Amino acid sequence: MSGPDYGRTFALWRAGAGEVWGHYTRHAFVEGLRDGSLPRAAFLHYLRQDYVFLIHFARAWALAVARAETLAEMRPAAATVAALVDAEMSLHLELCAREGIDAAALEATEEAPENLAYTRYVLEAGYSGDFLDLMAALAPCVLGYGEIGARLGAEAAPGTGYAEWIGTYGGEDYQAVCRDVGALIDAAAERRIGSDFAGAARWPRLAGHFRTATRLEVGFWDMGLRGR
Repeated sequence: MSGPDYGRTFALWRAGAGEVWGHYTRHAFVEGLRDGSLPRAAFLHYLRQDYVFLIHFARAWALAVARAETLAEMRPAAATVAALVDAEMSLHLELCAREGIDAAALEATEEAPENLAYTRYVLEAGYSGDFLDLMAALAPCVLGYGEIGARLGAEAAPGTGYAEWIGTYGGEDYQAVCRDVGALIDAAAERRIGSDFAGAARWPRLAGHFRTATRLEVGFWDMGLRGR
């Protein structure tokens, strides 16, 4: 199962994650978005949880700015914070507003255990490790959504009720973010562990962060599909 070209490090991490990557990117929740069969209540529950998730995710990218060693690393990390706060969270606000869920209600959402586990894991990877540890934990969300969006953009059933969500992550703006993040990760890996990524002593730990975060993504979809 080939994936999009988001850089060499991502390709290696993705391959190393094994079958769990497919469990994430082809989860029943994702397939429900593709063919329009996902119950609306499940989608709205997911949106509310994802809005809270994105608040913590933006904090994690802000931590990446602090962990960066160069301006070349700081700039895209800072731009990602802005993209999350100004674009991705705005999508959630707009979609939920149409369903009668306002910003105050979104921000008052009680975090599900799966949300707590995932967001705190990513933040801890950054607090206890360095920039590259944090990138490994962040990558499944950023780049996985890009892969999902690109596939669903090509495969989605005509008239699916989830076209706006699919268009956001499959669109060129988000795909450009994925390519930029992939390039950022490649440069960060070469700077810290050299060009022989998989042969570096730190590689198993980095790959472990990526795989664990991918497993937590699967749990997030599970939570969304339950609708509670």
